[in-house]
Amino acid sequence: MPTYTPPLRDMQFVMHEVFKVSDEFKAMPPHAEVDVDTINAVIEEAGKFASEVIFPLNISGDTEGCVLDKATHEVKTPTGFKEAYDQYVEGGWAALSCDPAYGGQGLPFVLNQCLYEMMNSANQAWTMSPGLSHGAYEALHAHGTDEQKKLYLPKLTSGEWTGTMCLTEPHCGTDLGLLRTKAEPQADGTYKITGNKIFISAGEHAMAANIVHLVLARLPDAPKGSKGISLFVVPKFQVNADGALGERNPVFCTGLEHKMGIHGNATCQLSLDGAVGTLVGQPNKGLAAMFVMMNAARLGVGNQSLGLTEVAYQNALAYAKDRFQMRSLSGPKARDKDADPIIVHPDVRKMLLTAKAYAEGGRALQIYCTLLLDKVHSHPDEKVRAESEELVALLTPIVKAFITDNGHISTNACMQVFGGHGFIKEWGMEPFVRDNRINMIYEGTNTVQSLDLLGRKVLGNNGATLKKFGKLVGRLVEEEGVNEKMAEFINPIAMLGDQMTKFTTEIGFKGMQNPDEVGAAAVDYLRVAGHLVFGYMFARMAQVALREIAAGNTDPFYQAKLQTARFYFAKLFPETATLMRTARAGSKVLMDTDLALA
Repeated sequence: MPTYTPPLRDMQFVMHEVFKVSDEFKAMPPHAEVDVDTINAVIEEAGKFASEVIFPLNISGDTEGCVLDKATHEVKTPTGFKEAYDQYVEGGWAALSCDPAYGGQGLPFVLNQCLYEMMNSANQAWTMSPGLSHGAYEALHAHGTDEQKKLYLPKLTSGEWTGTMCLTEPHCGTDLGLLRTKAEPQADGTYKITGNKIFISAGEHAMAANIVHLVLARLPDAPKGSKGISLFVVPKFQVNADGALGERNPVFCTGLEHKMGIHGNATCQLSLDGAVGTLVGQPNKGLAAMFVMMNAARLGVGNQSLGLTEVAYQNALAYAKDRFQMRSLSGPKARDKDADPIIVHPDVRKMLLTAKAYAEGGRALQIYCTLLLDKVHSHPDEKVRAESEELVALLTPIVKAFITDNGHISTNACMQVFGGHGFIKEWGMEPFVRDNRINMIYEGTNTVQSLDLLGRKVLGNNGATLKKFGKLVGRLVEEEGVNEKMAEFINPIAMLGDQMTKFTTEIGFKGMQNPDEVGAAAVDYLRVAGHLVFGYMFARMAQVALREIAAGNTDPFYQAKLQTARFYFAKLFPETATLMRTARAGSKVLMDTDLALA
């Protein structure tokens, strides 16, 4: 059976030593009193909840799954899930980073990020239920009416109610302009929503008293396409003016998807038959409002794969130390045994270090992005808020696509460490692989994220935001460029930073001649950009580690960090050269293939 230990030391290193988040918080009035001790105390308790309460339910939840009673349309979640959710609510975890005006604790998003990384390591399927509620909360907080906020936000904040996002329909996934769900206005100002939605995570369950569905639908006079989409809040149980629950709304689960992974979460087919809802935001402007929720979800999905990468790595490392197979190529290491532990073999170490590097790089990027979000919401300087928002918008598709792709690589590598045992259910490794696979697909496939990055976030403003990130890289290069001990970490990002300008310009020029050139290059481009971002993160971590060692700190953590950074730059970062070459190969070898694909 697998085990899990919250990576508190690495979280503390990234927050306190690399990004010095408590110093950053001093400039943000809502968080000015959040110090190192407070941060450590919160994440330590969060780690206990993740490892002691929901991790023990992961394997059983995967085996048991969710069950739909077709007569009542009710969904039974795996044994123990509701009780764990009750503990989550009682512990105040749902309210951690929510607005105090609605009962939240008002703590920084950085802390919520660490909580959710650990919960995703412990049990992604369970964590998806409260995780989606945060997206619903954010959308209503940003675009809801005063009445909607009063009715829904206190309960979403406390966790007494959960939330969903209802976008996808049987005939349309990413192309939401094709959706057919209808919203008929009523005399009392409400709307009756009719249609069918699919792939609705946590769309039905009994873990909470109510489920707040955010539903995309069309008004009768709506224009075609994405410009005719409106957003509605449609609760499972209607909510009276005093906040008490009223009649059951006709939004029912008609089927559960039979999935490769995340069995413990109910992925529902929902039928809305005149369900009563209220408009969120402006008519026909629903997609803009929903993007608040979608962008939060995209960062959350990256966090899911980060969590799975970490837990898979921990278990593969423990197995590699205990499993004895063959002798080391350079001579016996465990002379008192008949064989050596497999961790002595170079390729086993490569697989382990791949997962470790992608976990540590992903953790640094996620904490950096949530620190940016804290600045967006809480910094008094308008310029800082605007620049932080611009930067996090650039990094969001990288978080979603690069970290989830890396999670696929890492969980598969960790399962491979187990050899045949990794393919067997009782060892608990294959669920990590299966659960991670959905992360590359939903909230916009990773190809969609790549098109968003290259087409909208980079070429859309002629690379202006990318240049701003490049300045961060350049500042670090200038600061450490003459430090010989930093050369192995600085030189690669300095070189790639220079190459990115020419690489981007070349693709942009070709794309002006033929838009398919952007589509052909986008996935490779995002991965190159992801390595530039990870390289920057590892260089900053190496910078701190070297300074600590130079100051006489003998904690092996810092040497370990340098070893991981060296591995990353030597074995993983160099794929950028191949990726740039394949991106430059263009669209012709893809599109001029009618005979090959006949």
